Amino acid sequence: MNSAQSNMKLTSKLMFRLLPVQVFLALIGSINAIISGLFATNFVGVNAMTAVGLYSPINMLIYAISTMLVGGATIMCGKYMGRNEDKKVRNVFSVAIILSTAIALFFIVLFLIFGLFDLTGFIAKDPAVRPLFNSYLAGQAVGLLPLILGNQLASFLSLENRVSRTTAASVTYIFVNIVLNYIFVGKLQMEAFGLALASSLGLWVYFLIQAQYFFTKGSELKLFERHLDWSETKDIVIIGIPGAASYGYQTLRGFIVNALLMTYVGAAGVSALASSDNLLRIAWGLPGGMMAVSRMVMSISMGEEDRQTLTDVMRNMFKRFIPLMCVICGIIIACAVPLTKLYYKDTSDPVFMMTVWGFRILPLCMPLSIICMHFTVYAQSSGKVVLVHLLSILDGVVSVSLFTALLIRSVGMNSVYIANVLNGVVTTIVVVVYSIIRLKGTPRNMDELMVIPNDFGFSEDERLDISVRKEDEVVKVSRAVNDFCIKRGIDNRRAYMASLFLEEMAGNIVEHGFTKDGKNHSIDIRVVHKDNNVILRIKDDCVPFDPAARKEIKDPDDPAKNIGIRMIYKLNHNIEYKNMLGLNVLMVRL
Repeated sequence: MNSAQSNMKLTSKLMFRLLPVQVFLALIGSINAIISGLFATNFVGVNAMTAVGLYSPINMLIYAISTMLVGGATIMCGKYMGRNEDKKVRNVFSVAIILSTAIALFFIVLFLIFGLFDLTGFIAKDPAVRPLFNSYLAGQAVGLLPLILGNQLASFLSLENRVSRTTAASVTYIFVNIVLNYIFVGKLQMEAFGLALASSLGLWVYFLIQAQYFFTKGSELKLFERHLDWSETKDIVIIGIPGAASYGYQTLRGFIVNALLMTYVGAAGVSALASSDNLLRIAWGLPGGMMAVSRMVMSISMGEEDRQTLTDVMRNMFKRFIPLMCVICGIIIACAVPLTKLYYKDTSDPVFMMTVWGFRILPLCMPLSIICMHFTVYAQSSGKVVLVHLLSILDGVVSVSLFTALLIRSVGMNSVYIANVLNGVVTTIVVVVYSIIRLKGTPRNMDELMVIPNDFGFSEDERLDISVRKEDEVVKVSRAVNDFCIKRGIDNRRAYMASLFLEEMAGNIVEHGFTKDGKNHSIDIRVVHKDNNVILRIKDDCVPFDPAARKEIKDPDDPAKNIGIRMIYKLNHNIEYKNMLGLNVLMVRL
């Protein structure tokens, strides 16, 4: 297996290891609507489900703002971590948390004013629905702070490789939400307010479980960093806006589609769309988790100027993520009728078949949406602002609203579902056309499809990549590194240090890391020579291990043991170790 194949396998393994937790994170906000929808239709009535559907665009607006902060802060921290700038990582973390708190407090006041003083007539025009909507809005206000802050903390916990805490918080949240819905709605009959209050209190539990970690000694990030550099605020917003724009556009789309349905189909249409879209949020958690994983890996790759890993993320998306999504979609389509019966028991009611067709058609847009999401995230990370806004506005509002408006008179309710599929086709075409325009030709490989600048990363002449998967491959490291150094004209001192250190480190990882858990592991070694700088990078997927802990260890029976590590640490202080996303990453500059 060559180094490119090894890197691809390591990247894929990393992404699938991170995926379950990120799917959970993507589902957290959606679980609110899923559980509320099931209790609304089974315990309150169709009007309550309409209220949940009318709240959906507002929920999307909250997610737009939250995504802006999460996306901007995550990408910036990923880049800073790739450059080992710890102080800047902590500063971005603190600034993002303070901004999130301020925004949450603003919306809490806004929700309470509109809900308690019946100022929602422009959204809920039906007099039977508006009181339920007002109560639901007030109950949601209670959970806004933990929702927005929880999304931030979950992202940073992933960067600190503390995904188990987020998993625990997610599972607890689901349990608390269901129990409180049963008590508030099923037993106490608190109707719409009970629906919202149950999920809001569950979100507080979710947030507090995560927040506790950042007050422990184990956290590198603290709440809050002193002497904050508020100039980072501008960069967080600028970087985060393009990725969040899609949610903002979807807010507008939600209002437009709801208005079209109320005009041409009626309240049953809003309920059917809310029901099918509601339960499909579980499936949408998978593309959302995939996007979050790719965003983290891409941001670090951008900071490291790692062209190979950047393209491997996209290859993994096409080869593994999309086929997996297609299987899930096939299962959903086959189960359309039983899924509908979770919401509506009367098969003769028009809303029943409207919902069935939602489960049959809407899943078809999901695989295409994965492509749009990944290219949006990549464009956001690489500064391709035009592509980000183009995809966001098409995917968010233009395509779905336009196709729905064109088809609704002739197709009726199904126009909304078909419009979502056509939207996926349009955005995929736009990705390819963008590459053709920028390249002035047809893209022939992943680098060209992504339009990665030619000067990004290091050329093949400037770098050496070595993959080590078993013990007998360690012996090749020293010779390969030495030959590379001679070819590049690197002085004898640095060539000797590089070859000795890398062979020693590879041997230590194989001896101690490969045998810890009985799993298959790999080491990816990179040597870069550019502008007279020699940079060594070792990346492995073994248990966390800082080689600094071994530099002082001496064996009386074997004086040469750990000599490479001890020599490098003695002669060179520019050594940086990080455990990023569960990978050991060691950087040495000679």
